[in-house]
Amino acid sequence: MLEIRDIWKTFNAGTVNEKVALKGVSLTLSDGDFVTVIGGNGAGKSTLLNAVAGVWPVDQGSIVIGGADVTHLPEFKRARYIGRVFQDPMMGTAATMQIDENLALAARRGQGRGLRSGITKAEREKYRELLATLGLGLEDRLTSKVGLLSGGQRQALTLLMATLQKPKLLLLDEHTAALDPKTAAKVLDATERIVQRDRLTTLMITHNMRDAIAHGNRLIMMYEGRIAVDVSGEEKKKLTVEALLELFSKASGSDEADDKLLLS
Repeated sequence: MLEIRDIWKTFNAGTVNEKVALKGVSLTLSDGDFVTVIGGNGAGKSTLLNAVAGVWPVDQGSIVIGGADVTHLPEFKRARYIGRVFQDPMMGTAATMQIDENLALAARRGQGRGLRSGITKAEREKYRELLATLGLGLEDRLTSKVGLLSGGQRQALTLLMATLQKPKLLLLDEHTAALDPKTAAKVLDATERIVQRDRLTTLMITHNMRDAIAHGNRLIMMYEGRIAVDVSGEEKKKLTVEALLELFSKASGSDEADDKLLLS
């Protein structure tokens, strides 16, 4: 479903501020893979996600999503393949519009515009059922303005909108980092349910090692623009924070661990 082959990305090339952010990264995800991505600041996690999303072009290598080579496509043309949830709960929704109106926009993404009726009764009932699965009481607030929701409610809504059309690839960029621990746990549980239910191929960045271990069927740790650790299957199920740090030390040749990796 996702094939990343030998991608490189350098910022400010040829200047004193030159930074090689990705160094020949290759990664293949099969249909339904849920991969958590972890690493310290500057490891290349967000650069990798942004390269896949088309926020900036890569200097070398290729990116294929669902059999389509998107390497040279701009971000807006890749949107047909990708659902994305950002770290900031304010992104991904229209604050001045109602919950049902936001969901309708997401449901009709990519469709032609015409003189059709507004949201139908059947659509509202479908949205109510989907919102009920989040367990946040939003199913009774369909006509509420999104700007009145809490950060956690808004992020959960964004997740629902990003997955409504079952994208070929779901990108989650630290989507619980700005939430309190209790709300973050609810959003992560909702994420797990939606990904498993729809068998969505997913890349999730997190700074929390325990979350990276608890969720998904595969874990990769990045270090200095490369994938330093890649574990899946039974090995991942048995993984602990201590064992992951040991794997990282062996792979990177460094005993240093970013403090943020140790958040629980």
